[in-house]
Amino acid sequence: MKIGLDFLTSGDPVLKSVIETYGNPVVQVRDQGFAAMVHIILEQQVSISSAKATYRKMAEYFVDITPEKMLSASDEEFRSLGVSRQKTAYIKDMASRVVSGILDFDSFRGKSVDEVTSELLAIKGVGMWTVEVYLMFCLQSPDIIPFGDIAIRKAFEELYGIHEVEKMDKHAQNWKPHRTLASFILWHHYLAKRNRL
Repeated sequence: MKIGLDFLTSGDPVLKSVIETYGNPVVQVRDQGFAAMVHIILEQQVSISSAKATYRKMAEYFVDITPEKMLSASDEEFRSLGVSRQKTAYIKDMASRVVSGILDFDSFRGKSVDEVTSELLAIKGVGMWTVEVYLMFCLQSPDIIPFGDIAIRKAFEELYGIHEVEKMDKHAQNWKPHRTLASFILWHHYLAKRNRL
């Protein structure tokens, strides 16, 4: 992480100032695999705390969040755990892909970002934000920035006065090959400014 921080702070005084003000960001790492992807699907368009609570209920109920258990559970069981009808369909689609052998999370470590992206985007209900979060947190891909994330865009607006995603992307080219770490710094700013660290 030190190499990435040195690179980013020496080239971008704004990121340097975030770290001087709030300290180093926490770079979160999650286990990779099916259960982690279920958790990320639950995080779509809801607060992190709400998704965490739903995931905890699922973990208590199912014990292990496996593709087989997801496929055998009824929609009513999912609903009783707080999972929406749409997200239930997404989770079941992903589970059926794993069980049929179309999707193999264990194979991702040996694949390129583009290959993983293409396989995950084939899952019903999975868009770029979900894929990018998986790449960043579960596979520790070093050069990802999720512009679909509201907090990332808000931090950009606050720190750089940039409001258009195209311009954000252009600015972020300066952070290659450490855009994932830059994203964590932006999240750090967003949360710290709102006393949510």
